[in-house]
Amino acid sequence: MRFHSLPGSKRYPESEDEYAIVVDRYNTILDALFAGTDVFVVTMDWSNTPTGPAGYPTPRQILHPDSIRWWTESEQDDPDPEFHTHTRLYADQRRWNRGCVDGLLRAVADETLVEVFIADTELRCIHHPYDGGADVILATLAERDRVRDRHAGWLSSHPAGF
Repeated sequence: MRFHSLPGSKRYPESEDEYAIVVDRYNTILDALFAGTDVFVVTMDWSNTPTGPAGYPTPRQILHPDSIRWWTESEQDDPDPEFHTHTRLYADQRRWNRGCVDGLLRAVADETLVEVFIADTELRCIHHPYDGGADVILATLAERDRVRDRHAGWLSSHPAGF
């Protein structure tokens, strides 16, 4: 399901008050999902080489300094090596505490960092924030309904839920 991070489905915060709303909404959902548990925090970047610098400016290393490279997914179907991409996922495990990823969440809200997710250690519950909201994937319909119903005012009014 998808939650919007600002009233009226506004995509980008324009003031410190709006940043506070965005970070609070992210944290409220994250608390509902992960309070008292360990989580994986995952960030990513990509490059045209397996070990080269990121292919775009990113604050990932500064905002996620304790992460380790978890996985590299290489796309090399094109015969021209210049068009090969290597997506690298970085992860750490930590105890969920409200505010422990606020720097990452604020960077996501600004779209200066993309492809972040927070998941339980069994990967049965995933929170994927993006600029404008967050997608949440839960293992059961009952879990989904419980979280959805508690935060119904943050859902999209679009019939498809976007």
